[in-house]
Amino acid sequence: MKLLNLDFTRISHDTFKIKGSKVIYTDPYKLAKHDEADIVLLSHEHFDHLSMEDLSKVTFPGTVIVASPLCKDGLKTIRVKETHFLKTGETCAVGKVEIEAVPAYNTNKFREPGKPFHPKGQDYLGFVITLDGTRVYFAGDTDCIPEMQNIKCDIALLPVSGTYVMTVEEAVQAAAAIHPRIVVPMHYGAIVGTDADAAKFKSLAKGCQVEII
Repeated sequence: MKLLNLDFTRISHDTFKIKGSKVIYTDPYKLAKHDEADIVLLSHEHFDHLSMEDLSKVTFPGTVIVASPLCKDGLKTIRVKETHFLKTGETCAVGKVEIEAVPAYNTNKFREPGKPFHPKGQDYLGFVITLDGTRVYFAGDTDCIPEMQNIKCDIALLPVSGTYVMTVEEAVQAAAAIHPRIVVPMHYGAIVGTDADAAKFKSLAKGCQVEII
């Protein structure tokens, strides 16, 4: 789907192919076919975000990986052009593409009392990507967090499934805090969440265009 000047394909879960002057993949998972990514973004090390089987389908010797430091061990055997590990708040440039690592963490989703699935301060990441003049926010696995008020983007890719990430209602709050032109719901249809969550988000979100892709 064409959103502003970029082509977006949602493949599964949190996996998007974003195509402009470069081809970018986010958290490749459950890929049905091979492709060549110029840039791959990896938000953290969980199996549905760092999948070596799927990563091998989109990387080639010219690929640049930008990842959380949590992915270091999992990427030891990968052979690509470059790998950049960004901590929260750090940035890097891949050619003319600018990438900023932003916080992603849970405030009220716990694997057991006091232990969130994605703890704050441990470099679980989202990314703000500037590609061909358009700013895209890939939120990663996160709840609605105060730092979102500082995100400046044209397009926001927000999780909506609940359980490990924001619920639909929390994602609506996040969209209101961020004020993007366009929101695309994600994190449903593979592990948790259904198409109904995306549809509910679209019905509740105000002040932005919502595209389900």
